[in-house]
Amino acid sequence: MPASPSLRDVIGLGDRLPRLADATLVLIDFQNTYRTGVMALDGVDAALAAGSRLLAAARAAGTPVVHVVNDGGEGSPYDIRAETGAISAEVAPVDGEPVVVKRFPDAFHDTDLERTLRALGRGEDLVPAGFMTHMCVTFTAQGAFNLGFRPTVVADATATRPLASPDGAVIPAATL
Repeated sequence: MPASPSLRDVIGLGDRLPRLADATLVLIDFQNTYRTGVMALDGVDAALAAGSRLLAAARAAGTPVVHVVNDGGEGSPYDIRAETGAISAEVAPVDGEPVVVKRFPDAFHDTDLERTLRALGRGEDLVPAGFMTHMCVTFTAQGAFNLGFRPTVVADATATRPLASPDGAVIPAATL
């Protein structure tokens, strides 16, 4: 049985990848909490290294970068006031790179992310990457699509955790 056309194909976007120099890089939840402990992700080190290379390429190309962090509140694994909730040093923002604080998986929900992106005036191509692939990266990419952006997720620069399927089988993080 042949593969079905992708949604991108159906709506006319095709397989054209955005040029990084013409897009905006959105780094989602590259926070220390995902490196160790209860929130540690499979493949986190490789994804962080890929995210660091992507960020360096974006900066070299003059591509705007927007960082997104999840703030779960004081004492949570996502406490942005503590080291656990800080953005990992390898992908930390530099002066002039906006940081959007969110509290929901979709970084557009109840934040100024859309306004921040539109103010950059770069068009609709977004390059999201980050943690967790099955949650915040997916929901933010969907939110971007719903607002008329064209998100292209960089899979190498994402990581997640293995999850149980409805039948109890484990779906490996790499599959997700």
